[in-house]
Amino acid sequence: MTVLIYLVPAAVSLGMLGLAAFLWSLRSGQFDDLEGARWRILDED
Repeated sequence: MTVLIYLVPAAVSLGMLGLAAFLWSLRSGQFDDLEGARWRILDED
């Protein structure tokens, strides 16, 4: 039962880290042009 003292804060901190990474990717424009990425794969240079 004392292991929960370590696991709960670790899980919460990892969740917050994942949320921060997701919000950073939204603000930096990673998801702006989803259609263009699909067509760029098929484009031959």
